[in-house]
Amino acid sequence: MKKLGSVLLISVLGLALFTGCAAKGTDDKTIVVGASPTPHGEILAVAGEVLKEEGFTLEVKEFTDYVQPNLTLENKELDANFFQHLPYLEDFNVKNNTELVSAGAVHYEPLGLYPGKIKSLDAIADGATIAIPNDTTNEARALLLLQTIGLIKVDPNAGLEATPKDVIENPKNIVFKELEAAQLARSLPDVDLAVINGNYAIEAGLNAGTDAIAKEEKDSLAAQTYANIVAVRAGDETSEKTLALMKALQSEKVISFIESNYQGAVVPMS
Repeated sequence: MKKLGSVLLISVLGLALFTGCAAKGTDDKTIVVGASPTPHGEILAVAGEVLKEEGFTLEVKEFTDYVQPNLTLENKELDANFFQHLPYLEDFNVKNNTELVSAGAVHYEPLGLYPGKIKSLDAIADGATIAIPNDTTNEARALLLLQTIGLIKVDPNAGLEATPKDVIENPKNIVFKELEAAQLARSLPDVDLAVINGNYAIEAGLNAGTDAIAKEEKDSLAAQTYANIVAVRAGDETSEKTLALMKALQSEKVISFIESNYQGAVVPMS
C-alpha cells in the first residue's frame, strides 16, 4: 500500500505539472486587455488584427467605469488596460495601494476652442465671454490653450492647476464662464467661444480637427501629460505581451485607423 501510495502521489504531481505546463502554453500568446468601449475598444480591435499576424490573440474586456479596470489588472485578471492618462493612474495607485505603471502613451483627445456667437479669433472683442470647464484639470488645460493662441497669459507657477485667478495678463478683458464640462457644447449659442473636452465635443457632433478654431497640439504640455496610456503591473513593462501590444498600438495600421476614423478628435502620439 505504501508503494502504491507513492506511485499515486507521483502520478498526481505529474498530472498537475503537465496540466500547468499545458495551461501556460495555451495562455502564452493570449493578451487580455481591459478598456472603455470608445475609442479604446475600437482602437484595440484594429490592434488585434496586427497582433494576430504576430501569432498573438487579443481578448478585450470592456468596462464602463474607471475603477474596475485597474483593480482587475492589479488582481492579475488582465494583462493590461487602456482607458486612462498617467495622472489618473498615479492618483489611483496612491488611493488604492496598487502598483500599476504606464507601458507607453497611445493617443490623446484634444480640447478645442469652438465658435459660439463669433466664428474666428479675429472677431474677439473686448470683454468677450469664453466658456471653460470648471473642473481643475480641464480648466487649466483650457487656460493653457487660450495662452497658446495669445489671448491670455497664465502664471507659470500654476501649471496644470491654473484657474482664472492665475491669469496674469488679459488684454481683451475676457470673461471666463466656468461650466460643467458636459454643459459646454450646449452653451455655445450663449457665449462667444467655448473650450470643450474631446469626448463631449464628439457627443455634440463636433470635431476638434474640423470644427474647432484652435486645439491642443501633440507637443503641448496638456497633450503630453494627459495622453491615454496602456497600464500594466509594475515589472511587466518589458514582458513579451506588453511589448507586442505596444508595438501593435503604435503600428502604422492603428495610426491610420485613428487618423481616418476620428479625424482629429483622437490623435495618435506616435
